[in-house]
Amino acid sequence: MKSTLIILLTISFFFSFSCKKDDSSTLGGSQSPIGAVGETIGSSSSQIDGVSSITGTVTSLSGGVSEFTGSAVITNTAIKNILSNSSLVQIDGDNVSIEGVKVKFTSEGIESFGPLEPGIIAKFSSSVGDTYPCGSGKRSVTSVSTDDDFYWGGMMIKVMSVEETPNKFGVKKIVYFSNHKWGLVAVQFTFDDNSVATFPVYSSTSN
Repeated sequence: MKSTLIILLTISFFFSFSCKKDDSSTLGGSQSPIGAVGETIGSSSSQIDGVSSITGTVTSLSGGVSEFTGSAVITNTAIKNILSNSSLVQIDGDNVSIEGVKVKFTSEGIESFGPLEPGIIAKFSSSVGDTYPCGSGKRSVTSVSTDDDFYWGGMMIKVMSVEETPNKFGVKKIVYFSNHKWGLVAVQFTFDDNSVATFPVYSSTSN
């Protein structure tokens, strides 16, 4: 339960799995405006009581890798007490923050560098069945829309779905939904008890 709640908080500014960081990139393409310094990413989920105002901001861009800080307002005392045990999280009253999240955004796709499991999250040219190595496992492309069939931000868009099955920290499966223009648009968690939480992701700019 402890690790599950930590993941739920930090997904909005890109999660918190403990694994080795890798500075080598396997993603090409030109720099995306989504990863520029000052750009913001927000999220929401009505499924989590006492967690709101989730946002992340790009604080630096080096070698194509963007570093984020993130914050949320948490009024749920039980969740704050659990999060206080994580070295990644700082708590000041109801204000909770995280630093050092590294992600690469390009015209070709999205790649993580830590603390999220390092590796490709999405490559926009992929087809169903393609896989990307990440840490000790892999991510697999499970669907690619041919029609605008995913509701996001008040409109219907095409998405590519990429699944990962970490089977740790109380999480059985993660599904990343991405779009070539809007980048990462949602992340869905399936937990050990088979409950599901979906977080939309909204960037302040686009490719």
